[in-house]
Amino acid sequence: MPFEKTPLLIDKRDEALKLLQRIRDEAHRFAITYHRTLRQKNAKFSELSKIKGIGPKKVKALLTAFKSIENIKNSTVEELSKVNGIDSLAAKNIYEYFHA
Repeated sequence: MPFEKTPLLIDKRDEALKLLQRIRDEAHRFAITYHRTLRQKNAKFSELSKIKGIGPKKVKALLTAFKSIENIKNSTVEELSKVNGIDSLAAKNIYEYFHA
């Protein structure tokens, strides 16, 4: 309890303690899931967003077509330019970014 020196002791078999533990565990699970989702989004978009002329729509088109950044890195200029919304200049910029 706040401002109390001695802790409140609850029997380990008490249903109230079990309820508090479940609430704590669920809040923790929710926070971790949310944080992981943010990290995954940032990891995918941050690398491609650094490339000149590549915005969110082109990033989405590239990830839809190639499924991963690793596949984008290993593709040629011709393969990149076949993606909807990616012109030859953008394809060249992407290729040069990963092969500089």
